[in-house]
Amino acid sequence: MQISQIETIPVRIPLKPDRRMISALGRHDVSDFLLVRVTTDTGLEGWGEATVTPRWSGETCLGAKAMIDQILSPAALGVDPGDIEELDRRLDAVAVGNWFAKAAIEMACWDIQGRALGKPVYELLGGACRPLTIRSRFSLGAYEPERARRRAAELVAAGFTTIKVKVGVDPVRDVERVRIVRETIGPDIALTIDANGGWDVPTAIRCIRELADCQLTIVEQPIPPGDYTGLARVRNETGAKILADESCFDLVHARELIAHQCCDAISLYPGKNGGIRKVREIAQFAEQHGIACSIGSNLEWDLGTAAMAHFVVATPNMQIEVYPGDLLGPDYHEVSIARNPIPIDGPITTLGTAPGLGIEVDREIVERHRIR
Repeated sequence: MQISQIETIPVRIPLKPDRRMISALGRHDVSDFLLVRVTTDTGLEGWGEATVTPRWSGETCLGAKAMIDQILSPAALGVDPGDIEELDRRLDAVAVGNWFAKAAIEMACWDIQGRALGKPVYELLGGACRPLTIRSRFSLGAYEPERARRRAAELVAAGFTTIKVKVGVDPVRDVERVRIVRETIGPDIALTIDANGGWDVPTAIRCIRELADCQLTIVEQPIPPGDYTGLARVRNETGAKILADESCFDLVHARELIAHQCCDAISLYPGKNGGIRKVREIAQFAEQHGIACSIGSNLEWDLGTAAMAHFVVATPNMQIEVYPGDLLGPDYHEVSIARNPIPIDGPITTLGTAPGLGIEVDREIVERHRIR
């Protein structure tokens, strides 16, 4: 079996008004993502998703389309979709970076493998090591005080037991927002913050110290990526547990994070890390060095979320029980690209047992929202 064709479909879907995100990276009101359909010479097909945002990985929807159509697709044609290492070798040989574009092709190949064997992807990864029902935290945007207060109360009522507050926009308002949320949710709900690299080192240290009485479970990406010494300083001088996210796109980044002792956990997901095989490699490396991993999110649709869920379910070091992640992306959007949307009920996402990724793409919905 060989890859014979790769189709790219740019799609635009708005977020629900109450789920639109504000963070140190700006506003996210509409998702322009890329769907990828990989077909084999036997007629089998699989689907992937590139959940690209230029402020995050530097990739755009139409840029990823051009990269796949012109560079990655020619390199992938003829590869056995079951030989993921060879696929990765070819993709990496023709382009650096482009994490989400490469991941979309790779997850489509896992989808093909599962469909060919009649097995869900998590079975191909060694089988489930935790339940197929996954509890997520909720990422609350960098909202104004009253909106933050209202949303925090709504989230507790919806059953969320961990709430993450976006900071990194304005230090004074950041601290105020976190205090409002803690006051609203009470002492028993876990509270985390995520600066998306929006603070510098002194600001991060000052704000984290000011928030000491808010009992933060973990602090995610307080400073810009690449400054391992600075991140270690924040961790050492505040005593806060640090979750590295934008700091880790590949195995080299993971090695530097661990060598500099600057984090307690690493946020991973297939899109950001270039595919399921690569992200598993990082999780296993982190486990060898006693560093936990959790699942991050770029507000994926059903395909991307399914790939994340299969990865979490089959990977022991994805310690979501200790550091809850985010598998809620489809629920942020006004419509689903799937005929069988992945079930999400409040904080609970449930992975099915259908072959492959388990998602059937709704071509009518996709065509209706195609970017032309």
